[in-house]
Amino acid sequence: MAREHLLKVGVSGVRGVIGGFLTPGLAASFAQAFGTYVGQGPVVLGRDTRTSGPMLTHAVNCGLLAAGCEVIDLGVMPTPTIQIYIAHRKARGGIALTASHNPPEYNALKLFNHEGLFFNQYERSELLDLFHQSQFTQAGNDEIRSVKQDFTTAPALHFERVLRHVDADRIRSRRFRVALDGVNGAGSAMSVEFLGTVLATRLEAIAVDPTQVFPRIAEPRPDTLTDLAALVRRTGADIGFGQDPDGDRLAVCDENGTVLDNDDVLALAVQRALAHTPGDVVVNLTTSATIDDIAARHGRRVHRTPVGEANVVERMQAVKAAIGGEGSSGGIIFPAVHLCRDSYTAMALLLDLMAETGQTVSALVAGLPRYTRLAGKVPFEHGRLGTLMQNLEASFPDAQTIRTDGLKLLWEGRWLHVRSSNTEPLLRLAVEARTPGEAQTLFDEAWRRLTD
Repeated sequence: MAREHLLKVGVSGVRGVIGGFLTPGLAASFAQAFGTYVGQGPVVLGRDTRTSGPMLTHAVNCGLLAAGCEVIDLGVMPTPTIQIYIAHRKARGGIALTASHNPPEYNALKLFNHEGLFFNQYERSELLDLFHQSQFTQAGNDEIRSVKQDFTTAPALHFERVLRHVDADRIRSRRFRVALDGVNGAGSAMSVEFLGTVLATRLEAIAVDPTQVFPRIAEPRPDTLTDLAALVRRTGADIGFGQDPDGDRLAVCDENGTVLDNDDVLALAVQRALAHTPGDVVVNLTTSATIDDIAARHGRRVHRTPVGEANVVERMQAVKAAIGGEGSSGGIIFPAVHLCRDSYTAMALLLDLMAETGQTVSALVAGLPRYTRLAGKVPFEHGRLGTLMQNLEASFPDAQTIRTDGLKLLWEGRWLHVRSSNTEPLLRLAVEARTPGEAQTLFDEAWRRLTD
């Protein structure tokens, strides 16, 4: 892999492979630039369980202290919990040290503003200019603040926020048997407490030791959650939950041990939210049209954005959405709790939906509008992207066209979306149609035109 692909400054922060790419020196410099940008005052810091986490914590502490900030260290903590705490504490901003679903050799600095939200386009641009110019605040001896630790406030705050929006007593009364794969990540201990103690489920948990390495590929998806699926079947669990290392994404198994499509997980959460919360829905361009059908049942509109949590959140703020997310990534955003992807809110909404309806997970999924979705990756040569997109659009002159994120072509009951990867010379192709045959035909036709 080319060197530039192993260090990336993107929509959520700075990510790279530890060692020759993301180094302590680079982390300290970015942290000092961040501290300079947000201003002297409290800055919140937390991390996931990667081996490089303690090293980067020291480096980031140095950078923040050098900029005159006071650091509030939350220790090992899920990213959404960090974001909620930032806003509650009225901090100047915050940093989560996590590479989310990426492999263990990666780590990242996820940067948040005073609201606990990802930086918008203008904030990112200003911060990067400041970093590249190395115009950092240099705190003198009398201006250097301290590092304070708070390991208990944030989880309790997060639980309280979630419980406001579900019927916790109804969930507890059902005594659901729940299986959990915490990937030994930042949410390990917190998830056990939330599911087993706060919601009183009969919990069967694996990979919930934050001192151990990730026992599987970090991204929770059907091919990586075989142990969770087996646990569901072995224990007779009503539902299974699989988290990623920083606790923002959620995958779900039904009672048969079948891992659900992430678009269906989001659809169930949207169904539960719109039944109780006024407002529209915001999702990205690749998320299933199932969402549109559910929103229509409730008389609500669906707004679509380019892929990326920050993009979805910005639109959610603008339209005062009831719920949003990205189906392909297993991210559910419920602003009544906080404008962030949050596996804890997602778990609570799904358990509450089961308790309210009395239905199994498989029955709830069977009641969703049905579409067939297919996806693939197409390599391309640099310099040919524009030509490929133009040729593809010309091949389907009867389609409605959206160009805000790659190219999306729409027809009644089907669509295709092609966009370039942020990290590799690949095109991501996704199609959806009402029947498997229609989806396969559309996929094959688009694939042929992109690879000719």
